[in-house]
Amino acid sequence: MPLPSVATMALPTRTAPHPSTLVTLWRSSVGKKAVMAVSGLLMLLYLVAHMLGNLKVFFGPRDIDGYAHWLRTLGEPVLHYGWFLWLARFVLLAAVLAHGTAAYQLSRRDRRARPQQYVHRRQRPSYATRTMRWGGVILGLFIVWHILDLTTLTVNPAAEEGHPYRNVVASFSTWYGGGIYVVAMLALGLHIRHGFWSAAQTLGANNPRRDRALKAVANATALLLTAGFLSVPVAVMTGVVR
Repeated sequence: MPLPSVATMALPTRTAPHPSTLVTLWRSSVGKKAVMAVSGLLMLLYLVAHMLGNLKVFFGPRDIDGYAHWLRTLGEPVLHYGWFLWLARFVLLAAVLAHGTAAYQLSRRDRRARPQQYVHRRQRPSYATRTMRWGGVILGLFIVWHILDLTTLTVNPAAEEGHPYRNVVASFSTWYGGGIYVVAMLALGLHIRHGFWSAAQTLGANNPRRDRALKAVANATALLLTAGFLSVPVAVMTGVVR
């Protein structure tokens, strides 16, 4: 009996590797919304801590300068001087990039999924959608400005390394420095208000019995953070802090 030739022998078929669970989750709309919710909550916690630190400006240069120095010594002696701040910045940057990427991809996916009838009669986006979209753009641009202003001290007119109080006063003493900050913080308040509610829906925290309470928490959180952040530039521009 003749043996089969190599050409006629059945070769084992290769199956394509299945994507990991995390990749599958990221590719889904539900996964992207979950990433937005978790990264948004992480950034919200940072904003609360950041606002409380900013309010030390009302206690004078010694308090806020000492607070800034303390942040750089966190983790010692395990971490070197300033390492904690850089680790926090990298985590925050990752959260911002994940949040923005998921939001952009969801927006593109939503546009592709629109029915054909909207080609000639486009459905207008809701107020919340417009607020989240443009608020995100404003905040993204503000983050770049804020880093150049009070982190790298590139655009600050009278910046001096190691003197946060003096740098804050110098920044908000200009009409454009204070104005940019005020506009960005108003956008932040609206973004938090709608984002908090959206994150609660994504994470399944909302239900008919808790909706009113969650909306109240969202409104209160947005109002307190906005007022807290705005109090510093307003105090500088009105001469309360100088």
